[in-house]
Amino acid sequence: MTGHPTTSLRWRDHLAACAIHCTVRACSLSWRLRLSDSEAAIKAIAEGPVIFCLWHNRLAIAMTVFQQFVQRDHPARKIACLVSASRDGAILSRALEKFGATAVRGSSSRRGGQAMVELKRLAKAGHDIAITPDGPRGPRHEVQPGIITLAQLTGHPIIPCKGNIAWRRELNSWDRFQIPIPFTHCDIQFGEPFTVQRKLNEADHEAAIAELQLRMQD
Repeated sequence: MTGHPTTSLRWRDHLAACAIHCTVRACSLSWRLRLSDSEAAIKAIAEGPVIFCLWHNRLAIAMTVFQQFVQRDHPARKIACLVSASRDGAILSRALEKFGATAVRGSSSRRGGQAMVELKRLAKAGHDIAITPDGPRGPRHEVQPGIITLAQLTGHPIIPCKGNIAWRRELNSWDRFQIPIPFTHCDIQFGEPFTVQRKLNEADHEAAIAELQLRMQD
């Protein structure tokens, strides 16, 4: 007799999420993170919710960075993360929730509008938002329009986040996903806040995308 396929799938996803959470939690204890930031970024974070922007292939360090450099000084801060509506996104959502984050499912091709509404609601309730502007399918390191639209809807500034992971393994994936190995050094940078006007014409919207692209360059 075989088990119900959907039930076994749920269990596998749950175990995968637990494995991701436990592995990142354990490895992060040995990571040496150093933050370089602009005074304006720290001031913006202290004043209220922001939109953190980081490339998809740096996701492995995202929650550790938030916990060490935001929640350490602002313990009550919460974060909501935009995650793909795919099966891989379901696993990542469960892992993020184990870190205390709120996962919002959606992308440009699935549930995009619903995700924007939910993120706007959470931002209004005081959550910081984290978005990978080139996810979930790329092209790698190319800003897509969604983050600019979200900044318009919420009025919150975008904080460009960069992470240079010294010792890492890169997967053979579309984004060359980076896995930090134990005891690695990570140089983290919070860039100058980028504020987007609530009303933009098409040309201004494209200009905002280009400006954020420039600010995210390594």
